[in-house]
Amino acid sequence: MTESKRILADVLLRPIITEKATVLMEQRKYTFEVMPTATKPLIRAAVEEMFGVRVTAVNTLQPARKQRRVGRFVGYRTRPKRAVVTLAEGDSITLFPDT
Repeated sequence: MTESKRILADVLLRPIITEKATVLMEQRKYTFEVMPTATKPLIRAAVEEMFGVRVTAVNTLQPARKQRRVGRFVGYRTRPKRAVVTLAEGDSITLFPDT
């Protein structure tokens, strides 16, 4: 990739820690919130660069937007893009380091 390390560091916004995402971690699948403009090759490069692991697959999804009302005004919440990253056999990411 010809992307600079600065751009790759900005792709991943935060890990998503839910009950479903925790169950997926046992299968070497990690869920991240990513920039809405991030592509699968860019997400793959960012995870490999930041965590030093090998990525075998990247699946992205954009949940449906939710309507919100404030008084008589109707608007929509922002739609975060999520990426489920599958790692190669033997690789893992430590999201909760022992302190």
